[in-house]
Amino acid sequence: MAADPTVNAWAIRGYHAHIYFCRETRRDAAELRAALSERFNATMGRWRDKPVGPHPQSMYQVAFATEQFAEIVPWLMLNRRGLDILIHPNTGRDVADHSDFPLWLGEKLKLNLDKLR
Repeated sequence: MAADPTVNAWAIRGYHAHIYFCRETRRDAAELRAALSERFNATMGRWRDKPVGPHPQSMYQVAFATEQFAEIVPWLMLNRRGLDILIHPNTGRDVADHSDFPLWLGEKLKLNLDKLR
């Protein structure tokens, strides 16, 4: 599905980063979460130890403002501890935000987009 060419950056109301983990990488995810909380004024979501919504594995969400993108995303690029991370804008178009507009750090996981429809 191609992105709608009429969507403008001003439509972005914020971002979510979804930090994926498994039993073996949960400690890395916890250390990354602690470092994020210490360095940035972002909203830390709950630990999800099972797949939820479109997300195919355990994760937690980090919500942050548009003006924080240039600070948080490069930091995640350099400090992700080998974890897979989905970063997407919040434009109000949930399916497109997760499928057409996302940025992936690490492996691109297959999302269950039907959960967003």
